[in-house]
Amino acid sequence: MSDTPVQLPEKQPTLRLMTMPSDMNPNGDIFGGWVMSQVDIAGGVAAMRRARGRVTTVAVNAFQFKQPISIGDVVSFYTEVVKVGKTSVTLNVEVYAERNYFKPITVKVTEATLTYVAIDASGNKRDMPPEV
Repeated sequence: MSDTPVQLPEKQPTLRLMTMPSDMNPNGDIFGGWVMSQVDIAGGVAAMRRARGRVTTVAVNAFQFKQPISIGDVVSFYTEVVKVGKTSVTLNVEVYAERNYFKPITVKVTEATLTYVAIDASGNKRDMPPEV
């Protein structure tokens, strides 16, 4: 793990927030489970947009923690649809942290691939609508 600076992607993040002390583990870093939860939220937002309705997470296909996240980091979650099936959508989620306000740096901290299934009001699978 290195603090090699990177640039944020040139698109709007799906989710952006600041980490707080309540998100911290005993080592002073942000809980991995907190990061996983936020990745699922960001992926779910993008999946709902593509499905134009309710979705449910069916798989975490890959998840890689590249660097720890610290209290006060501004964390940005960027999503990209990589595959659309009959009832499912698979997305990549990239996570960046902006830190150190006196000498700002941006680092890529996490990347993941998740699959969601479109569901109806009763929780049954439904077909993905055509792309608009």
